[in-house]
Amino acid sequence: MTSADTSRLDRPQRHIELSRTAATAAVAVLIGVLFAGSTAVTPLYIMYKQAFGFSQITLTLIYAVYVVGNLGGLLLLGRLSDQVGRRPVAAASIALAIISALVFLFARGVGALYLGRILSGLAISIGVGTGTAWLAELIDDESKSRATVIATSANFIGLGVSALIAGLLAEYLPWPLHLTYIVYLLALFAAATAVLMAPETVTRSRPSLPLSIRPRVSVPPQIRAQFVAPAVTGFGSLALVGFYAALAPSLLADQLHVTNHAVAGAIFLEMAVFVAGAIVATRSLSSRASMLLALALMPPSVALIVAAQLAASMALLIIATAVCAVTAGLGYRGSLQVTNQIAPPNQRAETVSSYLICGFAGNALPVIGIGVISTLAGANAASLAFAATIIVFAVIALYFGMRQPPKGE
Repeated sequence: MTSADTSRLDRPQRHIELSRTAATAAVAVLIGVLFAGSTAVTPLYIMYKQAFGFSQITLTLIYAVYVVGNLGGLLLLGRLSDQVGRRPVAAASIALAIISALVFLFARGVGALYLGRILSGLAISIGVGTGTAWLAELIDDESKSRATVIATSANFIGLGVSALIAGLLAEYLPWPLHLTYIVYLLALFAAATAVLMAPETVTRSRPSLPLSIRPRVSVPPQIRAQFVAPAVTGFGSLALVGFYAALAPSLLADQLHVTNHAVAGAIFLEMAVFVAGAIVATRSLSSRASMLLALALMPPSVALIVAAQLAASMALLIIATAVCAVTAGLGYRGSLQVTNQIAPPNQRAETVSSYLICGFAGNALPVIGIGVISTLAGANAASLAFAATIIVFAVIALYFGMRQPPKGE
């Protein structure tokens, strides 16, 4: 082998080592862009409802049906990146997100909205589980908390910025139901370019081992008792986010009489900014303390939502949004970090995927309940039922969380 050949072989390795920080940023962008697909539609729900003539229950089902994609991806493919590597699975998630955006772009009825949400949920489930595990490996083991802060911050920044941009485009520019997805497609292609340049962190030691996509929700037996508290905390934290992502535009239009789509996007951006801010500001707080503090804040958070709705007060809604955002940020960051800490290294993506199943269920299922109850008994009754559900889950998680001894971090 010539010296020139040796030089060519050496260059990629030096590039990988030198680009580790850039690779961390690329994976963070992947997480943010994938989650952006979840809220690009948030300010558009009212417009779709008017254009296609569906009910409030249908609106909540369109939002929540993406849990079908979430669960399908996590059950069938949640551990795939442990087997074949992070990069190919991340690339597949971006491809699915692109297809989802194209379905929304050319949507002509409710069926396309359901399909687009399912595909978006599938892309998010396999991409975010992969990306979260990828970050933990790109950043050294002593800095797992930093990896979690990056993952959760990227998540909510993507959610918030996407909602605001979609609201601005829908309110002030033409083609409101199309332009958002053209911009989102450009973001996805940029993310794909970055991810394909990131170094792989998984090496298949047994390449002949057959791959398995048999449905399996797996939490290693030795950590199941410890897993209850973070799983329930994730459910409650993302339920708060789901309330704003699915129902804030309807609450603004129907009860506060605010119909500006940009305002709906701005409310969700406020939530995302406070979530990310809480995550960064409390990064020195232990994961367990962050999780337990979030659980303690959940009852007053949902009480403020109900109060804002009953009083039809924008000022109170803004305050409630900030408090809910801090609660969701502390809860999501703390519970995800606990999950990463207790997961066996060779089952990290699988364990994180099990956690995300609980979180995605919290993000979607309470919203369906709110839609049904609001149709049958009114919006106020639905919000009260939502608040009661969150409080019950918070008490359950506090019970299990307090029983677990603090873990060194």
